[in-house]
Amino acid sequence: MASGPGVGEQAGTIPPELLDSHLFGHEKGSFTGASEQRQGWFERADGGTLFLDEIGELSLAAQVRLLRVLQDGYLERVGGHQPIRVDVRIVAATHRDLAVMVQAKEFREDLWYRLAVFPIVLPPLRERRADIPELAHHFAERAATRFGLSFVPPTESDIAALTAYPWPGNIRELGAVIDRAAILGEGRKLDVLTALGGVPRQTSRASPAEPAGPGTSPVTDRVVSLDDAIRRHIEEALQRTGGQIEGKRGAAALLEINPHTLRAKMRKLGIEWAHYREA
Repeated sequence: MASGPGVGEQAGTIPPELLDSHLFGHEKGSFTGASEQRQGWFERADGGTLFLDEIGELSLAAQVRLLRVLQDGYLERVGGHQPIRVDVRIVAATHRDLAVMVQAKEFREDLWYRLAVFPIVLPPLRERRADIPELAHHFAERAATRFGLSFVPPTESDIAALTAYPWPGNIRELGAVIDRAAILGEGRKLDVLTALGGVPRQTSRASPAEPAGPGTSPVTDRVVSLDDAIRRHIEEALQRTGGQIEGKRGAAALLEINPHTLRAKMRKLGIEWAHYREA
């Protein structure tokens, strides 16, 4: 495929009745308001790349029409009768787990296999906390430029508070929190605690009067490493699921992470899947 144009679109935000027109284009007079001929996303990206964001939001009917173009390499504009040849590389993204959606019959399996030629799984921020210091520094620089403030880097205590937070909104939430912290600090500091809601969410070590938590040693009350805690958690999930990773009853669903992410963590931590499968 030649190096052609790159077109990026939010597939999940288009109303179903307008999706065909956006994807494949339309002929003049094909429907009310079609005052001129229009190329769709595929034609505009011909010879290049079409990025479809939130692909998991497409209706089943739209998935069928998209699959037909991917299989045949031809499309017809709305209201047209002439097949148009297109050569387009598809890059798709979604925050949803398409493998789980396939099992639930919410996403077409044949389309999934067409799209998942080379899947890239981006774990949520809570699963890659080591990235938070660099990201926070970047967002602090961005906030200073955006709001005309003096650049103030996050302190060690700021990083500790940010790292302890669960980040349900992922990187977008981190960027918003740093923006809010910069505004509240008025260029003198980053008011991270207030931006997070005013309550530090760090996990403290259990006191002698309290029972040891799941991340501590019951004998020494010593906090174990993060890798050890993750390893124990994954092993417990594998034991409960008999080594099954995917599916509604698999370890990935139990841990609420993508199966690809779970396998990557198992490889990193040296967890043997077969051992639990045999058990």
